[in-house]
Amino acid sequence: MPAPTIPYALPELPDERRLAAADEFIASITTRRTCRHFSDRPVPRELIERCVAAANLAPSGANRQPWRFVAVDDPGLKREIRRAAEAEERENYDRRFPDEWLEALEPLGTNAEKPFLEIAPWLVVVFRVDWEWHGGEQRKNYYVPESVGLACGFFLVACHLAGLATLTHTPSPMNFLRDILGRPKNEKPFLLIPVGHPAADARVPDLRKKTVQEVLQWNR
Repeated sequence: MPAPTIPYALPELPDERRLAAADEFIASITTRRTCRHFSDRPVPRELIERCVAAANLAPSGANRQPWRFVAVDDPGLKREIRRAAEAEERENYDRRFPDEWLEALEPLGTNAEKPFLEIAPWLVVVFRVDWEWHGGEQRKNYYVPESVGLACGFFLVACHLAGLATLTHTPSPMNFLRDILGRPKNEKPFLLIPVGHPAADARVPDLRKKTVQEVLQWNR
């Protein structure tokens, strides 16, 4: 049965105003960076909730919204997560990662030590939900990675616009997150996102982004 519909329209703006709005957004998002050096300055729970509310508005396959956000500020849980993540990362850096990937990471100065997992006031763990119970039956979700990836992008932008720094962390395999946080078997860890304020002495690599001309092609 088709879903009920409601009217849909967007504000009519002159082209100059549309371009100005796009430029304003680009100017803001240009300052977003991956942060590995956090302050322990508190971040209100309400602010995290609002950023997740923004993420929850992302498009998803058949509007299933196949994601769960678990926000962690408990010091004991953060300590457990750090220990487990560093154990996986030591395996990754010592044995699992190919030389080509290690060479790509070298300019970023990353290693298996992840103190930010305890220092950042919040760890937001995003889970993908591959299936759910619906009316007593197991219902499969579709386009799950694409949908969850979009929601994560919305979340990162919302955090940035709220003045918060983030890091996208994937200490794979990440099944330890499901175990530590007691999540059900239909949920799989997708992304671990520390959220907070940059440390007073935080620095980030001076990286160049590709230009729009390098990534945009018109027609063919």
